[in-house]
Amino acid sequence: MKIRRRARALALQALFETDAVGHPIGQVLEHRLADEPLPAEGEAFARRLVAGVMRHKATLDAWIARYAPEWPVEQMAIIDRNLLRIALFELAGGGDAPVKVVINEAVELAKTFGSDSSPRFINGVLGSFVAAGSWSRISDADGQAEDADRATVAHAGEQRSGR
Repeated sequence: MKIRRRARALALQALFETDAVGHPIGQVLEHRLADEPLPAEGEAFARRLVAGVMRHKATLDAWIARYAPEWPVEQMAIIDRNLLRIALFELAGGGDAPVKVVINEAVELAKTFGSDSSPRFINGVLGSFVAAGSWSRISDADGQAEDADRATVAHAGEQRSGR
């Protein structure tokens, strides 16, 4: 599996655990990285995805509610909800991958981790989001709050590696 797909899978697993049972995201991410080490580039990408999703969860969930109106966000399968959060974060400026790559990666992860209907659902919601083209971009210019989120996620990594 390619580094970025592994990083997305790791981010998805960490977000799933936090969403499902409420474990602190920094600790969850560190345990995941200890169990499945990634090269520095992959680890940084996974951390960026997790921090971005956590920071922008309210916006991401509002977009999910808008583009999947038949499925209340809180009743959606946890895997599907977090896959959509990651992909929407990337599409809205939290990543540098092309739109087709982000959608394809989300669908592939849905095939691996979701139900039989997950890939089609994920593809449909993301396709509607992209087709609408009227969302605001998420940026790193949100200031100190996002920096604090990154610091929380990064701090555990520094402790793990002895930095």
